[in-house]
Amino acid sequence: MPIYDFHCPACDRVFERIVRADARPACPHCGAAQTERLVSMPAAPGKSAAIIASARQRAAREGHLSNFGVPPKGK
Repeated sequence: MPIYDFHCPACDRVFERIVRADARPACPHCGAAQTERLVSMPAAPGKSAAIIASARQRAAREGHLSNFGVPPKGK
């Protein structure tokens, strides 16, 4: 099940819940049943420096001739 962001118009708070696509959970802050599903920003996969560095090291260990080669020191 995906994580959705919801807005509660009664208390003007935003919260996240893991729910089915058609579910509308009650607000955890005030208990109001009328919540609005928000459009969430997608997270780009593999954009952190640690993940990229790990992928480059793994590619170098495995001998891949790709753009994942370990960059020279100081770059």
